[in-house]
Amino acid sequence: MPVPQTRNEISGGIVVGPAILGRDITVMLPPQVSLATSGLPAGSPAFTGRQRDLDRLLDSLTPTASADQAGTERARAVVVTAVGGLAGVGKTELAVQAARAALRRGWFPGGVLFADLFGYDDDRRRDPGQVLEGMLGALGVPGEHIPTHAQDRSRVFRSILAEFAARGRRVLVVADNVNTPHQAELLLPTDGMNAAIVTSRHTLAMLDARLLDLNVLDVDDAVAMLDETLRIAHPHDTRVPGDPVGAAALAEACGYLPLGLRIAAALLAEDPGHTPIALTSELHQVQPIEGLAYGRDGVRRAFELSYRTLTPDQRHLFRLLTVNPGPDTSTTAAAVLTGQDEPTTRKRSKDLARAHLIERGTAPDRWRMHDLVRQYATTLGLQHADTDQRDQALHRLLDHYLAATRAADAHLDPTAADPAARGFATREEALAWLDTELPNLTAAARTAADTGHPKTTVTLALALARFLDWRRLFNDWITLSTLARDTAARTGDRHGEGGALSTLGLALVGARRFEEAVAAHQDAAAIYRELGDRRSEGGALNNLGSALAQVRRFDEAITAHQQNLAIFRETGDRHGEGGGLNNLGSALAGVGRFEEAIIAHQDAADIFRELGDRRSEGGALGNLGSALVEVGRFEEAVAAHQDAAGILHELGDRHGEGTALNNLGSALVEVGRFEEAVTAHQDAAGIYRELGDRHSEGGALNDLGLALVEAGRFDEAVTAHQQAAAFYHETGDRQAEGTVLGNLGLVLVETGRFDEAIAAHQQDLAICRELGDRHGEGTALTNLGNALRQARRFEEAIAVGLAAVESFAEVGDEPGEAIARQAVEETRRAGISPDPDHS
Repeated sequence: MPVPQTRNEISGGIVVGPAILGRDITVMLPPQVSLATSGLPAGSPAFTGRQRDLDRLLDSLTPTASADQAGTERARAVVVTAVGGLAGVGKTELAVQAARAALRRGWFPGGVLFADLFGYDDDRRRDPGQVLEGMLGALGVPGEHIPTHAQDRSRVFRSILAEFAARGRRVLVVADNVNTPHQAELLLPTDGMNAAIVTSRHTLAMLDARLLDLNVLDVDDAVAMLDETLRIAHPHDTRVPGDPVGAAALAEACGYLPLGLRIAAALLAEDPGHTPIALTSELHQVQPIEGLAYGRDGVRRAFELSYRTLTPDQRHLFRLLTVNPGPDTSTTAAAVLTGQDEPTTRKRSKDLARAHLIERGTAPDRWRMHDLVRQYATTLGLQHADTDQRDQALHRLLDHYLAATRAADAHLDPTAADPAARGFATREEALAWLDTELPNLTAAARTAADTGHPKTTVTLALALARFLDWRRLFNDWITLSTLARDTAARTGDRHGEGGALSTLGLALVGARRFEEAVAAHQDAAAIYRELGDRRSEGGALNNLGSALAQVRRFDEAITAHQQNLAIFRETGDRHGEGGGLNNLGSALAGVGRFEEAIIAHQDAADIFRELGDRRSEGGALGNLGSALVEVGRFEEAVAAHQDAAGILHELGDRHGEGTALNNLGSALVEVGRFEEAVTAHQDAAGIYRELGDRHSEGGALNDLGLALVEAGRFDEAVTAHQQAAAFYHETGDRQAEGTVLGNLGLVLVETGRFDEAIAAHQQDLAICRELGDRHGEGTALTNLGNALRQARRFEEAIAVGLAAVESFAEVGDEPGEAIARQAVEETRRAGISPDPDHS
């Protein structure tokens, strides 16, 4: 009797192997995964602002292939893309949009398998085995043939996907909301043909996947998302485009986070009478993190799900990071906050960044938070303030910032001994730290004032003064010094108030607010005199003299400097004496006592050289060169300015170098080296442009114009003077603007552009009259009369010339009066016997 044969009939499907072999088994596998069974969510019609991210994701899904050496084709090796980002940033939406776009393009004829693993929700989290059971069912595997263990399910799943791909039916797997690499790895194809998208609030770098981390939207895309989401509910709603300012404010309150924007749009949609600006106001009344909620859905809840995944140590760091009031936190500062060592803090910070609860800063080893996350973390921090010892953490942080600032400032203090011993090896390292930390330091000063640490506010402001001067950050300096002054006055710290007034006065001089600077230095000197602090009084008087010179009160300035010199010599302050002599020299030059000014500047340079203060030496040499020009000692002046420029270039003081180069150019003109002068002025203007100092750039351009005239390059000179006049007008220096317009008019006469010259001199004249400058008015009238004469408008020229005579006579300028009278006579002669060739 014959032995019965085992019969297997498999039709319309794919042979999977032993998993489906058996007696009299008929298995029908579908030719593809239908969209109906894939469970792919619908994409939002309001999807916007993600085109670049969408393109990158689609690029990883494109079924392109490359030929190997054997001539066969093989797909790219990377088939998994892990989309990471903050809760609510739109990861799932991007994955869905990419999947649907890929299906429309025919890239996945086998279909899409989508599964939400709820990796951050303890109540709904799905393990890989559960998901594989559903996916195998969608692929047509009968329940009785689905293996029990997750690893076995994964092997069957991958085998089926490989067969689909081999038959030209690529499948896309979307594993959404994954918590850990382990939760996703069993779901991923390994055949090199099929593809997968994994979304997670963590960066899943261990998946051997292409990483795509999402940021929040920019303001324009965020506003567009508000509008489009709102129009889904009300197609004719115009509240967003009708209130662009309010819509932008609302988008900012939402932190440009797509989840927050969708909730805000829903709140507007349910109340047609509400406005974006009114909703923004409501959100700020309760904090956006609290107000951005709609039923069970809310930004806070989304963040809570991420927070729950953290370890206790990670949670502790997350809460304490908000103690730092600035925009980002270094690993060093974070370690100070937690009391842990830096390696441990760095590891925990990386864990938080991997969970997208913090972000990497713009520099290595720095961390920052999204605004809404910061609000959430701050609320948690206040709830755990006693447990976290939050007040003590702030105290440690303020002490750290103050100590580090002092250590960095030592490299800018010419009187400091061995500054490297205080913590920063070089000046460059110290400056780099200050550049990076300045936003944190200014925020720390404000926080210290508000939290019972007034001394820290004042001391930190004073410690930053030299740096702010070095970087010419005058507005920041004024703000910080004003805060320190007010804090010291409020707490009765008279010495701190005097110091803050002194630094405030210096900052005001830098900002060209000279009268306010004079008042600040006078107040500082009075406080120090009251306290009997002679040395500080001397410093305040020195600063006062410099401010007085800026408003041309030279006699008072000389008196102030003589007083401060007496104090510095009495107290043996050699550095103060050098500064006093240098400033005294400038005041003496202001009243024409140039020989005395030269001696003062030479003595100052000698003292600074003796003390090793190269920067101050460079400044004194620059002033010396300017005084030498005034007495006609031009070659010595050139040498002095060259020495100054060399020193300041060596030190990296770009602004000081620019000043030295500009002065050098003026001295070079005096010795007839015009092309070298042009180069020096151009270099100076370039430095000022680089630093954003528009006023000084205007001065360099004016001097450049003068040098170009001497070089016979008149058209270029016109351009330089026009630019200089525009810069002075922009910065509000009317007196300098008038001077440049006068120079411009003179050059325009040389080029025969008489009407333009007349207009320039008329503008100069108007400015002089506006300022009450009778001497300047006389000069402008003389120049205007000359331009009118060249234009053969003789009667007008004579009238203008007589007015110039009157102006000079009024101020007692006999040489100016004589020049103006001579010009009138020349005009009269030209008018009686006009000479067409007369110039």
